[in-house]
Amino acid sequence: MEAPFRCGYVALIGFPNVGKSTLLNRLVGEKLAITSPKPQTTRHRLLGIVHRPGAQLLLLDTPGILEPKGPLNAALLEAALGALADADVVVWLTEPRPPDPQDRLLMPRLKALPQPLVVAVNKIDLVRKPELLPLMAALHESFPQAAIVPLCALTGDGVEDLVAEIISRLPAAPPLYPEDQLTDQSERFLVAELIRERLFHHTGEEIPYAVAVAIEEFDESRRPELVRIRAVIYVEKESQKGIVIGKGGKLLKIIGQEAREDIERLLQSKVYLELWVKVWKNWRRDPKAVRRLGY
Repeated sequence: MEAPFRCGYVALIGFPNVGKSTLLNRLVGEKLAITSPKPQTTRHRLLGIVHRPGAQLLLLDTPGILEPKGPLNAALLEAALGALADADVVVWLTEPRPPDPQDRLLMPRLKALPQPLVVAVNKIDLVRKPELLPLMAALHESFPQAAIVPLCALTGDGVEDLVAEIISRLPAAPPLYPEDQLTDQSERFLVAELIRERLFHHTGEEIPYAVAVAIEEFDESRRPELVRIRAVIYVEKESQKGIVIGKGGKLLKIIGQEAREDIERLLQSKVYLELWVKVWKNWRRDPKAVRRLGY
Protein backbone atom coordinates (compact mmCIF):
# COMPACT_ATOMS: atom_id res chain seq x y z
CA MET A 1 0.00 0.00 0.00
CA GLU A 2 1.37 3.40 -1.02
CA ALA A 3 2.21 5.81 1.82
CA PRO A 4 -0.15 8.81 2.01
CA PHE A 5 1.01 12.24 0.86
CA ARG A 6 1.92 14.47 3.80
CA CYS A 7 1.50 18.24 3.94
CA GLY A 8 1.42 20.79 6.74
CA TYR A 9 2.71 24.00 8.28
CA VAL A 10 6.06 23.96 10.08
CA ALA A 11 6.94 26.88 12.38
CA LEU A 12 10.64 27.71 12.61
CA ILE A 13 11.05 29.40 15.99
CA GLY A 14 14.08 30.58 17.92
CA PHE A 15 16.12 33.53 19.13
CA PRO A 16 17.75 36.07 16.78
CA ASN A 17 20.67 34.87 14.67
CA VAL A 18 20.20 31.13 15.23
CA GLY A 19 19.93 30.53 11.47
CA LYS A 20 16.19 30.26 10.78
CA SER A 21 16.36 32.23 7.52
CA THR A 22 19.50 30.40 6.39
CA LEU A 23 17.74 27.08 6.99
CA LEU A 24 14.61 28.20 5.12
CA ASN A 25 16.65 29.33 2.10
CA ARG A 26 18.57 26.04 2.01
CA LEU A 27 15.41 23.93 2.19
CA VAL A 28 13.53 25.95 -0.43
CA GLY A 29 16.58 26.05 -2.70
CA GLU A 30 16.16 29.79 -3.37
CA LYS A 31 16.98 32.98 -1.49
CA LEU A 32 13.61 34.01 -0.07
CA ALA A 33 14.54 35.15 3.43
CA ILE A 34 17.11 37.91 3.87
CA THR A 35 20.00 37.23 6.22
CA SER A 36 22.55 39.25 8.18
CA PRO A 37 24.51 38.83 11.42
CA LYS A 38 22.30 41.47 13.09
CA PRO A 39 19.25 40.61 15.21
CA GLN A 40 15.80 41.64 13.92
CA THR A 41 16.79 41.03 10.29
CA THR A 42 13.60 38.98 9.89
CA ARG A 43 10.59 41.18 10.61
CA HIS A 44 7.82 39.29 8.84
CA ARG A 45 6.49 35.78 9.00
CA LEU A 46 7.62 34.36 5.66
CA LEU A 47 6.24 31.19 4.07
CA GLY A 48 8.71 28.97 2.23
CA ILE A 49 7.28 25.98 0.32
CA VAL A 50 9.50 22.90 0.28
CA HIS A 51 8.69 20.12 -2.17
CA ARG A 52 9.84 16.57 -1.46
CA PRO A 53 8.69 13.21 -2.91
CA GLY A 54 5.42 12.42 -1.14
CA ALA A 55 5.45 15.57 0.99
CA GLN A 56 5.08 19.34 0.98
CA LEU A 57 6.50 21.32 3.92
CA LEU A 58 5.08 24.80 4.44
CA LEU A 59 7.83 26.49 6.46
CA LEU A 60 7.01 29.60 8.48
CA ASP A 61 10.16 31.64 9.08
CA THR A 62 9.52 33.92 12.05
CA PRO A 63 11.18 36.95 13.67
CA GLY A 64 13.67 36.12 16.43
CA ILE A 65 12.21 35.95 19.94
CA LEU A 66 13.10 39.16 21.82
CA GLU A 67 11.75 40.96 24.88
CA PRO A 68 9.11 43.33 23.48
CA LYS A 69 10.32 46.94 23.80
CA GLY A 70 8.04 49.27 21.86
CA PRO A 71 5.33 48.65 19.22
CA LEU A 72 7.66 47.20 16.55
CA ASN A 73 9.21 44.59 18.87
CA ALA A 74 5.77 43.72 20.23
CA ALA A 75 4.50 43.16 16.66
CA LEU A 76 7.52 40.96 15.86
CA LEU A 77 7.03 38.86 19.00
CA GLU A 78 3.32 38.48 18.19
CA ALA A 79 4.17 37.32 14.65
CA ALA A 80 6.66 34.76 15.95
CA LEU A 81 4.44 33.32 18.68
CA GLY A 82 1.38 33.45 16.40
CA ALA A 83 3.09 30.97 14.08
CA LEU A 84 2.99 28.38 16.88
CA ALA A 85 -0.80 28.33 16.79
CA ASP A 86 -0.86 27.84 13.00
CA ALA A 87 1.71 25.03 12.86
CA ASP A 88 1.25 21.27 12.50
CA VAL A 89 4.88 20.76 13.57
CA VAL A 90 7.15 23.15 15.49
CA VAL A 91 10.91 23.28 14.90
CA TRP A 92 12.85 25.01 17.66
CA LEU A 93 16.15 26.11 16.15
CA THR A 94 18.82 26.63 18.79
CA GLU A 95 22.58 26.85 19.01
CA PRO A 96 24.84 24.33 20.79
CA ARG A 97 24.99 26.26 24.06
CA PRO A 98 23.88 25.87 27.69
CA PRO A 99 20.48 27.34 28.75
CA ASP A 100 20.24 31.12 28.62
CA PRO A 101 18.13 33.57 30.71
CA GLN A 102 16.27 34.53 27.50
CA ASP A 103 15.01 30.94 27.28
CA ARG A 104 12.29 31.81 29.79
CA LEU A 105 10.41 33.61 26.98
CA LEU A 106 10.14 30.44 24.95
CA MET A 107 10.77 27.27 26.99
CA PRO A 108 7.41 27.20 28.86
CA ARG A 109 5.54 27.65 25.55
CA LEU A 110 7.51 24.86 23.91
CA LYS A 111 6.87 22.50 26.81
CA ALA A 112 3.13 23.22 26.64
CA LEU A 113 2.83 22.67 22.87
CA PRO A 114 0.06 20.34 21.74
CA GLN A 115 1.86 19.84 18.38
CA PRO A 116 4.91 17.64 17.74
CA LEU A 117 8.23 19.40 18.46
CA VAL A 118 11.57 18.88 16.73
CA VAL A 119 14.64 20.48 18.33
CA ALA A 120 17.22 21.43 15.68
CA VAL A 121 20.67 22.16 17.13
CA ASN A 122 22.24 24.41 14.48
CA LYS A 123 25.87 25.54 13.95
CA ILE A 124 27.38 22.19 15.00
CA ASP A 125 30.43 23.13 12.90
CA LEU A 126 31.38 25.52 15.73
CA VAL A 127 31.71 22.89 18.48
CA ARG A 128 33.55 19.61 18.99
CA LYS A 129 31.55 16.40 19.28
CA PRO A 130 32.45 15.80 22.99
CA GLU A 131 30.92 19.22 23.78
CA LEU A 132 27.79 18.56 21.70
CA LEU A 133 26.74 15.26 23.28
CA PRO A 134 25.99 16.55 26.83
CA LEU A 135 24.06 19.49 25.38
CA MET A 136 21.91 17.13 23.32
CA ALA A 137 21.38 14.92 26.38
CA ALA A 138 20.19 17.96 28.39
CA LEU A 139 17.77 18.91 25.61
CA HIS A 140 16.42 15.34 25.50
CA GLU A 141 15.86 15.50 29.25
CA SER A 142 13.88 18.76 28.89
CA PHE A 143 11.93 17.53 25.84
CA PRO A 144 11.73 13.71 26.06
CA GLN A 145 9.06 13.47 23.34
CA ALA A 146 10.97 15.62 20.81
CA ALA A 147 13.45 14.52 18.17
CA ILE A 148 16.84 16.21 18.68
CA VAL A 149 18.62 16.81 15.36
CA PRO A 150 22.16 18.29 15.11
CA LEU A 151 22.78 20.18 11.86
CA CYS A 152 24.53 23.02 10.08
CA ALA A 153 22.13 25.08 7.96
CA LEU A 154 25.05 26.89 6.32
CA THR A 155 26.68 23.74 4.91
CA GLY A 156 23.61 21.50 4.74
CA ASP A 157 25.06 18.90 7.10
CA GLY A 158 22.18 17.09 8.86
CA VAL A 159 19.48 19.14 7.10
CA GLU A 160 17.88 16.16 5.33
CA ASP A 161 17.76 14.32 8.68
CA LEU A 162 15.70 17.24 9.96
CA VAL A 163 13.43 17.07 6.90
CA ALA A 164 12.82 13.35 7.51
CA GLU A 165 11.87 14.00 11.16
CA ILE A 166 9.47 16.78 10.13
CA ILE A 167 7.80 14.72 7.36
CA SER A 168 7.21 11.79 9.72
CA ARG A 169 5.22 14.14 11.97
CA LEU A 170 3.17 15.92 9.27
CA PRO A 171 -0.50 15.03 8.81
CA ALA A 172 -1.65 13.03 5.79
CA ALA A 173 -3.02 15.69 3.45
CA PRO A 174 -2.83 16.68 -0.24
CA PRO A 175 -0.41 19.46 -1.31
CA LEU A 176 -1.73 23.01 -0.93
CA TYR A 177 0.54 24.66 -3.53
CA PRO A 178 1.70 23.75 -7.07
CA GLU A 179 5.21 22.31 -7.46
CA ASP A 180 6.69 25.45 -9.00
CA GLN A 181 5.58 27.81 -6.18
CA LEU A 182 8.12 28.59 -3.47
CA THR A 183 6.36 31.26 -1.37
CA ASP A 184 3.04 33.06 -0.96
CA GLN A 185 4.70 36.48 -0.73
CA SER A 186 4.52 38.96 -3.60
CA GLU A 187 7.52 40.02 -5.65
CA ARG A 188 7.06 43.56 -4.29
CA PHE A 189 7.52 42.24 -0.74
CA LEU A 190 10.64 40.26 -1.69
CA VAL A 191 12.12 43.28 -3.51
CA ALA A 192 11.65 45.49 -0.43
CA GLU A 193 13.33 42.83 1.70
CA LEU A 194 16.35 42.61 -0.63
CA ILE A 195 16.83 46.39 -0.37
CA ARG A 196 16.55 46.19 3.43
CA GLU A 197 19.14 43.39 3.49
CA ARG A 198 21.70 45.61 1.71
CA LEU A 199 20.98 48.36 4.28
CA PHE A 200 21.63 45.89 7.11
CA HIS A 201 24.94 44.90 5.57
CA HIS A 202 26.23 48.44 4.95
CA THR A 203 25.09 50.31 8.06
CA GLY A 204 25.84 49.85 11.74
CA GLU A 205 24.77 51.00 15.17
CA GLU A 206 21.06 51.90 15.30
CA ILE A 207 20.56 52.51 11.56
CA PRO A 208 19.41 49.02 10.44
CA TYR A 209 16.68 48.91 13.09
CA ALA A 210 15.46 52.42 12.26
CA VAL A 211 15.00 51.54 8.58
CA ALA A 212 11.86 50.44 6.73
CA VAL A 213 11.43 50.04 2.96
CA ALA A 214 8.25 50.73 0.98
CA ILE A 215 7.82 50.03 -2.76
CA GLU A 216 6.02 53.00 -4.33
CA GLU A 217 6.22 51.92 -7.99
CA PHE A 218 6.57 48.47 -9.56
CA ASP A 219 6.14 48.84 -13.32
CA GLU A 220 6.54 45.53 -15.16
CA SER A 221 4.82 46.58 -18.40
CA ARG A 222 8.08 45.99 -20.32
CA ARG A 223 9.11 42.78 -18.50
CA PRO A 224 11.37 40.84 -19.13
CA GLU A 225 13.24 43.64 -20.96
CA LEU A 226 12.88 46.00 -17.98
CA VAL A 227 11.12 46.37 -14.62
CA ARG A 228 11.05 49.90 -13.15
CA ILE A 229 11.00 50.08 -9.37
CA ARG A 230 10.87 53.12 -7.10
CA ALA A 231 11.41 52.46 -3.40
CA VAL A 232 11.43 54.72 -0.34
CA ILE A 233 13.80 54.01 2.54
CA TYR A 234 12.30 55.42 5.74
CA VAL A 235 14.52 56.41 8.67
CA GLU A 236 13.63 58.04 11.98
CA LYS A 237 16.02 61.04 12.07
CA GLU A 238 17.69 63.52 9.69
CA SER A 239 21.11 62.35 10.89
CA GLN A 240 20.23 58.78 9.86
CA LYS A 241 19.17 60.00 6.44
CA GLY A 242 22.62 61.52 5.92
CA ILE A 243 24.32 58.27 6.94
CA VAL A 244 22.22 56.13 4.57
CA ILE A 245 22.84 58.49 1.65
CA GLY A 246 26.56 58.79 2.43
CA LYS A 247 29.05 61.41 1.31
CA GLY A 248 28.08 62.58 -2.15
CA GLY A 249 25.39 59.87 -2.29
CA LYS A 250 28.08 57.17 -2.38
CA LEU A 251 26.59 54.70 0.12
CA LEU A 252 23.08 54.89 -1.33
CA LYS A 253 24.56 54.21 -4.77
CA ILE A 254 26.36 51.08 -3.49
CA ILE A 255 23.21 49.85 -1.74
CA GLY A 256 21.20 50.46 -4.93
CA GLN A 257 23.69 48.65 -7.18
CA GLU A 258 23.90 45.57 -4.96
CA ALA A 259 20.13 45.44 -4.40
CA ARG A 260 19.49 45.80 -8.15
CA GLU A 261 21.70 42.79 -8.90
CA ASP A 262 19.82 40.69 -6.32
CA ILE A 263 16.45 41.89 -7.65
CA GLU A 264 17.42 41.08 -11.25
CA ARG A 265 18.22 37.51 -10.17
CA LEU A 266 14.86 37.28 -8.40
CA LEU A 267 12.78 38.74 -11.24
CA GLN A 268 14.84 37.28 -14.11
CA SER A 269 14.70 40.69 -15.76
CA LYS A 270 16.71 43.88 -16.16
CA VAL A 271 15.77 46.33 -13.42
CA TYR A 272 15.84 50.12 -13.15
CA LEU A 273 15.89 50.83 -9.40
CA GLU A 274 15.32 54.29 -7.96
CA LEU A 275 15.87 54.79 -4.22
CA TRP A 276 14.74 57.74 -2.10
CA VAL A 277 15.45 58.30 1.60
CA LYS A 278 12.80 60.01 3.74
CA VAL A 279 12.45 60.75 7.45
CA TRP A 280 9.42 59.34 9.28
CA LYS A 281 10.11 60.54 12.80
CA ASN A 282 10.19 57.75 15.40
CA TRP A 283 8.05 55.43 13.24
CA ARG A 284 8.94 52.38 15.38
CA ARG A 285 7.24 53.95 18.40
CA ASP A 286 4.05 54.77 16.50
CA PRO A 287 1.63 51.79 16.31
CA LYS A 288 -0.10 53.35 13.27
CA ALA A 289 3.21 53.76 11.42
CA VAL A 290 4.22 50.19 12.31
CA ARG A 291 0.94 48.93 10.80
CA ARG A 292 1.17 51.14 7.70
CA LEU A 293 4.66 49.83 6.99
CA GLY A 294 3.32 46.28 7.04
CA TYR A 295 4.38 45.00 10.46
